[in-house]
Amino acid sequence: MRQLTFAILRMLSDGNYHSGTALGQALKVSRASISNTLRDLESYGLTIHKIPGRGYRWLNPVQWLDSEQIHQHLAEYADSIQIEIVEAVESTNSLLLQRAVEQGISANRIKQVLVTELQTQGRGRRGRSWSSGLGDSLTFSVLWPSQCPVNTLSGLSLAVGVAVVRALTSLGIRDIALKWPNDVLSGSHAKLAGVLIELHGDMLSLGTVVIGVGLNLRLSEVTKTRIDQKVTDITSITGQMPDRNQLLAVLLKELVRVLDTFERHGFEPFIEEWTRYHAYQDKMVQVSFADDSVGNGVAIGVAADGALLVDTSTGVIQLRSGEISLRSLAEHSEHSSPFN
Repeated sequence: MRQLTFAILRMLSDGNYHSGTALGQALKVSRASISNTLRDLESYGLTIHKIPGRGYRWLNPVQWLDSEQIHQHLAEYADSIQIEIVEAVESTNSLLLQRAVEQGISANRIKQVLVTELQTQGRGRRGRSWSSGLGDSLTFSVLWPSQCPVNTLSGLSLAVGVAVVRALTSLGIRDIALKWPNDVLSGSHAKLAGVLIELHGDMLSLGTVVIGVGLNLRLSEVTKTRIDQKVTDITSITGQMPDRNQLLAVLLKELVRVLDTFERHGFEPFIEEWTRYHAYQDKMVQVSFADDSVGNGVAIGVAADGALLVDTSTGVIQLRSGEISLRSLAEHSEHSSPFN
């Protein structure tokens, strides 16, 4: 999406009709440029209504991110968080990680946040894509100046999940659950948010830590068609679109609290809380691995390093990779566990 597109959309954000001539004059471009720019925006989940003689009207305008509003909501945390808002980027994680690697590890303890209105090539765990449209999600990344060696960061994605749940429940959003290792669910196990941790550095030294979070706010039907799993969003849960600036600030405050604790004590202080929100706690699960092998057992919790504990026919095992999916007892009875 071009810079001109954003300029036009910001003018249309008031929900009123604007003629192509008036838009062109304001932006010093031709009327034809306005028409061409506003063509085919449906792929971004936008609905632009055009009436001859009246002009264009944006029927589902977004609430734009605003750094001043975000900082106001951050209150006493504002000085410890540096926020950059970009209109469009392929991946906030990729860009922030690239910058950090090029610039090296800084002694600055300020957490850098990169948040975007539109992420075009968002990524999830194991190379999966993360789809979102313009303004229908919160997609941001945090560069954490961690003092933890890379090999002590096990369980970080689970701790970040706890921060997301805390933020949502503080705003009155209920029925939230966590799925190991990096998903936030709602309702009947529909995906609401995801976490992606990316590290750069040697295992025994301090490394670069980038924490990516994607949270669905109000997904368009166009966006939903690009997603190959069951998803939900805040609007579907609460009946209204949240204030994006306030929600981002609440998420960042909870994330700062969690990261401060994690830096001192690791994941262990979060075990009980994570288990309380565990969607599959004490339930039969199937674990699918990258080599297409599977195993069944009962998810009984997580270890101090964030490993998933699964009780199988051969004993309790600790899993540090894999994708789990819930299976009913009836289904499980027909599938013997291949765990060794």
